Amino acid sequence: MAEYQQRVFSFTAHMLGDKAAAADVTQDVFIKLWEHRERMDQDRMIGWLLRVARNACIDAMRKRKVRRAISDSEDFSLDSLPSTGNGPDKEAAASLFRERLAAALDTLGEPHKSIVILREVQEYKYEEISEILSLPLNTVKVYLHRARKALRQELTEVMRHDYA
Repeated sequence: MAEYQQRVFSFTAHMLGDKAAAADVTQDVFIKLWEHRERMDQDRMIGWLLRVARNACIDAMRKRKVRRAISDSEDFSLDSLPSTGNGPDKEAAASLFRERLAAALDTLGEPHKSIVILREVQEYKYEEISEILSLPLNTVKVYLHRARKALRQELTEVMRHDYA
């Protein structure tokens, strides 16, 4: 658990955009690991953990959508993205960009969002993402390309609207 906890938490935090929910999902993932510990292949553990985490995040997002429809009071942020830190103007611009990026990421469907987080945030190799998500390697590459294109388009439209 000590070896993989931070990686699983980081993934779930990016998927959900909520550290408290990510902590709950991470705990659930490690409970499942405990339940399957005797059948677990050590060499494939991180792939299994992230696959279980992804599925748990998707379930949590579905529940959140139901709650959002009822209460409509959900905030999303990517606190872990680095800030520029060079003065209040740059800090404000970085904060605004993080908000816009989080909103753009939220528009991506699955598995596109998972692939972007695994590749761009957690820096997994294509082969590892393929194994984690049980997708063919070429499919991962195509989905990542499409997700990047969609993010670029979404961010361009938002920025064009903000500065028009």
